[in-house]
Amino acid sequence: MTVVGKRPLRLSRLVVFGAAGLVAGFLVGPGQAAQARDADISLAYLCTFPSGRQAVTADITGTYPDAGGVNVPIQPGEPTVRVSIPAVALEGALPEGATAVEGTAELTTGVAQNGRAAEAKWSGLLAPAAAVPDSGDLVLEHRGPVPSVTVTAPGDVTFTAGRISLELRPKTPKTPETSDGAEPMALPAVDCVPVAAQDRRLASVPVPDETPPEQPSGTPEPSASPTDAEPEEREGVAVGPSPSPSAPENPCPKDPPAGRIDESFVPQPPPGEAPRVTNLPGRLGCAYAVGLANVEKLGGAMIVNDPTKEPRLINVLAVARSVSRPGNRPGGFYFRADSYGELPLPDARSTFLGFGFQPVSARVEFTNGPVTISTGTIGSPPNRVNFATAGFYQSLRVYDVKVNGTPLDVGPDCRTARPFRVVLHGKFPDYENVFKGGPMRGTVTIPEFSGCGTGGEDLDQLFSASLSGPGNLVAMNQGVLCIPNTPNNDCPPRIPPLPGQEPPGPPSR
Repeated sequence: MTVVGKRPLRLSRLVVFGAAGLVAGFLVGPGQAAQARDADISLAYLCTFPSGRQAVTADITGTYPDAGGVNVPIQPGEPTVRVSIPAVALEGALPEGATAVEGTAELTTGVAQNGRAAEAKWSGLLAPAAAVPDSGDLVLEHRGPVPSVTVTAPGDVTFTAGRISLELRPKTPKTPETSDGAEPMALPAVDCVPVAAQDRRLASVPVPDETPPEQPSGTPEPSASPTDAEPEEREGVAVGPSPSPSAPENPCPKDPPAGRIDESFVPQPPPGEAPRVTNLPGRLGCAYAVGLANVEKLGGAMIVNDPTKEPRLINVLAVARSVSRPGNRPGGFYFRADSYGELPLPDARSTFLGFGFQPVSARVEFTNGPVTISTGTIGSPPNRVNFATAGFYQSLRVYDVKVNGTPLDVGPDCRTARPFRVVLHGKFPDYENVFKGGPMRGTVTIPEFSGCGTGGEDLDQLFSASLSGPGNLVAMNQGVLCIPNTPNNDCPPRIPPLPGQEPPGPPSR
């Protein structure tokens, strides 16, 4: 095995290690490591923190086997990851009173052999809470097991360090004012790219050619087995899904959601010094959001995105922007993470008692604009307040109406006269951030209807009298966000229960 020697550090140290998944020409799974040697390398990175881009150093350490074999798993040893983050990188991001930070790291690793190359995600490296120092760097130590890599041909297998992703979670001590144990929300994901013009090789593991010599003429061939029934193509590349039966699926849309953050739905900071605004690349993910919508005048509700049928996924670009102000600046501490997404909803069937006695059923079509989701923290203990809001514009169209079982032709364009605002609020810690999801609720005012009726019959006033008005409750429950190719990505997404049907106690994930 060839390892890369350690280089001197000039910047703060960031130690990252990980594990490979299935890549082109490489199979990933559990495996045995033979004799192993240590590897240690230091690299320069540029990381995007809420405060802006900062230079850090990645010191990547681990163990690799001295040699591998064709179709024999190459198993790196369990790594230790030491992360040193300069204080300037966290300026304005840590809430007042935060005494510790815990984290998760992921390294995108290049694996190459014989001119073939692909990427693997080395994920799920966890760091326990580390104390925030009065001065100097914040130091986190990550550890975690890593999967093996299996190659299908002889030749040196080279591991190369690529992008790094960090998740940082501030921790605050329990006090009489925070006895519920509520914690500040996780910071936006920190993406790091390696600086160009440096050798990023982690290690090189030789895989010798162990092809047996030709047998003399007349020597019987060995009986066939599942592994040698069909000769393997030495120059071929094995590509396919991970052999792990628990490999997460990725049902999320590949394209980011349409639209952008709608400033009219974003909570503003208290008056004071203008906060720092940082645009971030965001994390593309998806989740199920199911709920109920009341019609106050009819005293009933309809199921929105029915979990028992074919619910639709919300497509989210999570934490596309952060807004921060340190607690020692005029106006006090403020931190907010803004996300946006698309919330397509299937049509809903609903049945009410019109005017208190007449059974009326109809199908309702929802047309939603882009959804803006903001979560954050205002102030310092004991006056700290956490918030979560989601807002969008919505229109309703009613069709397939039946009164006491008799069809009522309302035409193809019986809808609210204009889009109306929907603003939902989550209560901390039930809804901590967009990644974890949770329940949200709010009330809406349904506008009057227009375009209802056919053949000269105007039914606008009938529907306006039955449906329009204020005080209509909307309750939604967003599931955990599936973020493909990230640590603890919660994929495939699970359908959450309807509001009011949640099991008692904390969520299972």
